[in-house]
Amino acid sequence: MLEFGKFEGICSSAALVVCPLLGQSGIEPTCYSRNVDLGKTLVFQPATSFVHIVAIIMTAIMIFHIRSKYTAVGRKEIVTFFYLYAIIEALAIFLDSGIIPTSNQVYPWFAAAYTGLVAAEYTCLLINGFVGFQFAEDGTPLSLWFLRLSCLLLFGISFFIAIATFKNLASFSNTNSIPLWIVYFLWPAICTVVYIVSQLILVVRTLDDRWPLGDIIIGAIFFAVAQLVLFAFSTQICDAVKHYIDGLFFFTVCILLSVMMVYKYWDSITKEDLEFSVGSKAAVWEVKEPFLGNGGGAGEQWEEDAVSHYGGAAPSLVGGISGGQYYQHQQPPPPLPQGPGYNYPPPHGYGNERF
Repeated sequence: MLEFGKFEGICSSAALVVCPLLGQSGIEPTCYSRNVDLGKTLVFQPATSFVHIVAIIMTAIMIFHIRSKYTAVGRKEIVTFFYLYAIIEALAIFLDSGIIPTSNQVYPWFAAAYTGLVAAEYTCLLINGFVGFQFAEDGTPLSLWFLRLSCLLLFGISFFIAIATFKNLASFSNTNSIPLWIVYFLWPAICTVVYIVSQLILVVRTLDDRWPLGDIIIGAIFFAVAQLVLFAFSTQICDAVKHYIDGLFFFTVCILLSVMMVYKYWDSITKEDLEFSVGSKAAVWEVKEPFLGNGGGAGEQWEEDAVSHYGGAAPSLVGGISGGQYYQHQQPPPPLPQGPGYNYPPPHGYGNERF
């Protein structure tokens, strides 16, 4: 059950990254996925870890396609969001699978970094929601550095709140985790809602095409289903499938699908200017002026082609009438020798002779 400021109800049904570090001795879920023994190493959440790997591969493909659209609006801003998501998924493999044990001294620091990256990712999504309104021209240093510094600021704040909560530092306590609850649950929800509303306004007011609305709605549905499955039905799912998977598996899948819909939506509202696209294989060549002549019709082209730049008709290097003009300053060739066998055929033809 989701209760403001408290992790007890959430962690009792979902195996979150921060749950082993809260409470007096950590909060353990009532039902969680089976472990797998690989090389004398217990791997927790194997199905969820597999989804993390798939998410990294899919994110790499999306980043490649985004970077190939050289002139698309907001290309550099939106690719930052996908970089952050890929880093979060890579870090989640080590935390969810138990590669970094919860008893290890570095686990709280990695969990705090994970919390900070999640807050930074949703901050990036929030700012990308306003890129289309062109408050600052996309791709400029002003736009990019505002995005980067905002993400860095939220990362620093969330990281400090998380590690202070885990370590009971600076009046923070792992038994009173309201600030951590705000940056872990409330802030991502606010950023998501603002992003969805801003994109609905953008599509309705500025675009003639209404198909991108479907991408936004489908992505919002996936995000809502992810939260519902994790917080409300995780235990029921885990019991029904005999601990093979739990709600965290479906949560990770739905979040991946919602991220893919963010890419699909951005791709549907951006058009690339092929005239300035360096990486485009297709090229349209248009001849502005004829190669021969001063831009007149075809007749003028042929007329200039028949005139020599040295004056007179254009010479021919193979003889003929023009060839005679070209060689007119040279000595005529010597006459052919006369006699039997030469001067054939007869100069006057064969007359009326018949064979």
